[in-house]
Amino acid sequence: MKLSKWSLGAAVALALCGRSVVAQQYEYDAPAASNGRGAAAVIEDDAAYATPPVSAALAGYHNVAAGEECNCPPVDECAPPEPFELFPKTCRGIKIGGWTQLGTHTQESVADFFNQNPGTVHLHQQYFYIERQLEAECGIDFGFRFDAIYGIDANNTQAFGNPPGTWDYQNGFDFGIYGWALPQLYAEIGNKELSAKIGHFYTPLGYEVVTATGNFFYSHSFTMNNSEPFTHTGVLGKWVANDKLTAYGGWTLGWDTGFTNLNQGNNFIGGLSYKVLDEVTVTYLATGGNLGWIGTEGYSHSLVVDVLLTDKWQYVFQSDLLSTRNPAFNPGGDVDTIGINQYLFYTINDQWKAGARVEWWNSNGTSINAATFGVNWKPHTNLVFRPEFKHEWIPETGFSQNIFGMDAIISY
Repeated sequence: MKLSKWSLGAAVALALCGRSVVAQQYEYDAPAASNGRGAAAVIEDDAAYATPPVSAALAGYHNVAAGEECNCPPVDECAPPEPFELFPKTCRGIKIGGWTQLGTHTQESVADFFNQNPGTVHLHQQYFYIERQLEAECGIDFGFRFDAIYGIDANNTQAFGNPPGTWDYQNGFDFGIYGWALPQLYAEIGNKELSAKIGHFYTPLGYEVVTATGNFFYSHSFTMNNSEPFTHTGVLGKWVANDKLTAYGGWTLGWDTGFTNLNQGNNFIGGLSYKVLDEVTVTYLATGGNLGWIGTEGYSHSLVVDVLLTDKWQYVFQSDLLSTRNPAFNPGGDVDTIGINQYLFYTINDQWKAGARVEWWNSNGTSINAATFGVNWKPHTNLVFRPEFKHEWIPETGFSQNIFGMDAIISY
């Protein structure tokens, strides 16, 4: 961890930058110039002069001619310090890291099951991982990753698509509202162009993710909670065709499974990500087949359009669809959900960012809506605070509520 020490240099630089340099004739023992001319040759008349030695605090600033303004480099006083890493990547490419997330909120969400148990500060995620990422540009490389999480988010992250008593689901990992989960354990083979994951891994579908450090908001969208899987067990291939097109394809044991399946879950997973313009990326990913616990004869997809409007403004459109047969969820047998999320972000500076999320989610004819507004404050590269205000409402029933939430994440 390295703290910024620009204060003295910036103060001296500002004192020099605020006025024009007055031509003067300095008398001192100047060293010989690199072109071989001596110090006496530098001072030829009253219009030409030698620049006096600069202090170490001003080292690197360019000398200027008489009457010119000093062109000092900008000092970003809002830039966060350098990040701290618990175990930085070794020469063999292995890295160990994690984070601690503490959060609280005032009400239980109507359909965001990560934000329950209100009124108390809870440990949401005590997260650890060890990984080796693929680094080869060509040829064959090997990688792996293992993740473990403890906290109140663990119950939603376990492989609940398993039969009870297998992997981390109802297998002695729960302690009241707290628990453990092992959401990822996979090997990876390939290179940066063509690769495959084999094992237990997070879903690529959707915009929001389980990991707290991967989201802008403290809360989660309804579609992420209810119309997307969290994890898979199987094989997922990735092909980076060029700098615009990336293709995904594979097979998994249904939704939210850990090295086994339920109801003979067996499904395809795959899709495409295409950079339409330098500022616009469209990603379509789908699952189809027997999705396991969520239902048989199922299909789901997630469509995400990410638009960089300017260097400060970003807009994201997401739509999820899920259609499957599951009489346990619906007496009619069919489960049909569709949702639309829209995000707008504004980067104020390196420490502050503002965002809004407006969402509509419909499940078998009932619509649930929400609008969320929040900011991210990062006083240090390893620390972020995420206060937010969320309004939820159900038009069919007249229900509405306001939720204030906030968390802090320390990463390492």
